Amino acid sequence: MDIAPIIDKLNTGLFINGQWREAEGGKTIDVLNPATGDLITTVADGTAADAAEAIKVAGDTQESWAATPPRERAEILRRAFELLIERADDIAAVMTAEMGKPFAESKGEVTYGAEFFRWFSEEAVRVGGEYTQSTDGKTRVMVSREPVGPCILITPWNFPLAMGTRKIGPAIAAGCTMVFKPAKLTPLTSLMLVDVLVEAGLPAGVLNVVTSESARRVVTPWMESGIARKVTFTGSTEVGIGLLKQAADNVMKTSMELGGNAPFVVCDDADIDKAVTGAVQAKMRNGGEACTSANRLSVHSSIAEEFSTKLTERIGSMTVGNGLDEGTEVGPLVDQDSLDKVASLVDDAVSKGAKVLTGGSKIEGKGFFYSPTVMTDVPLDSEIRTTEIFGPVAPIVTFDTDEEGIALANETEFGLAGYLFSENVERALNLADKMQVGMVGLNTGLVSNPAAPFGGVKKSGLGREGGSVGIEEFLEVKYVALPRA
Repeated sequence: MDIAPIIDKLNTGLFINGQWREAEGGKTIDVLNPATGDLITTVADGTAADAAEAIKVAGDTQESWAATPPRERAEILRRAFELLIERADDIAAVMTAEMGKPFAESKGEVTYGAEFFRWFSEEAVRVGGEYTQSTDGKTRVMVSREPVGPCILITPWNFPLAMGTRKIGPAIAAGCTMVFKPAKLTPLTSLMLVDVLVEAGLPAGVLNVVTSESARRVVTPWMESGIARKVTFTGSTEVGIGLLKQAADNVMKTSMELGGNAPFVVCDDADIDKAVTGAVQAKMRNGGEACTSANRLSVHSSIAEEFSTKLTERIGSMTVGNGLDEGTEVGPLVDQDSLDKVASLVDDAVSKGAKVLTGGSKIEGKGFFYSPTVMTDVPLDSEIRTTEIFGPVAPIVTFDTDEEGIALANETEFGLAGYLFSENVERALNLADKMQVGMVGLNTGLVSNPAAPFGGVKKSGLGREGGSVGIEEFLEVKYVALPRA
């Protein structure tokens, strides 16, 4: 697939106050194809001065944007949804080129990401309030919800469209202006999203985008500005903690979707074929580069051999290659650092006694490829049990009792997603209740859905994105007291 004609048409500058322009000083960032290591194009490398201008514009635009009728905001989102669906092939091709995932998965992300715009277009007109009275009957109590104000949006590289729409959608619906920092590894998809919103009619100044080699260079001025009233971030727990500390200085509203280390528990009464399919979904989607990825597979000892054999057959037969090539099921990792990290985790586990059933090595040649891997007999003290893998590696341990299985699931500081397979509904629900996570997939390897609240507990974050609660993260509650005459 030749993406050159698409790339030639892309806007690759900063987007501030409705205008595309170069960064101050004219510096740029190289965007590489992880399947080949080749340069795709360059984008503007924003400075602190560019960031300061962007947040000022967002602040200046907030009042007029908040006064825009909800239906008008809803129609912008609806038009943007339709444009994303129309342009799904082009956007997916660019996403695959800069991130690496297979084209079919990229196209699926466009569909999934677009749905956040449709969902929040419907939520925009349903922001309501309350009217009641005080307990003594002397005061009318009127409660309304209004936009929190200018928001800082920071997205990761692994889902460059969906992470943008999941934050931009509710911000637009609620009436908030935004400054947006896309990931430096995958900025092109985000910039295509901006073009879609402009064509859909989003007014100048509502969304301001600054790409940059250094996130700190851009985000710190935003956090310290006193203009921004909310920050929403998807990324590592370490960075999220730093942002929470900065947010405290200006008492900003926050939502954080941070690291994950998802357990995948297979009970002795599970449908093994269903569990294997779920494991492939939860582990191999996005090549394992997902915060919801199944990192720690725990299988009842009575079925572990059959499960491991069938999972090895499925994962070991997957086709690895350039995501733009027909038939590719697993693409490259996003960069050399990611490849080296995955290799190091596998090597550590093997050195401590883990057995590799398939894969277990880098793939030589161009690009950042690691072979799809299944391991058993993984020691509990190996790094791969405590570190978010972010790669196509499935490490399996066994357990003998439900209590042991849940203990293995909860032995982590993270709590984003978890997966549980059992054909006994009562047992499954009881065990799900004991999982210390924000989301549980029962007999499924897929949990993400625009209609459901996405988020975690413990060090996996604060707040929720999506679902009926998603827009609440971008609203403040105001109470007006009116004494009765």
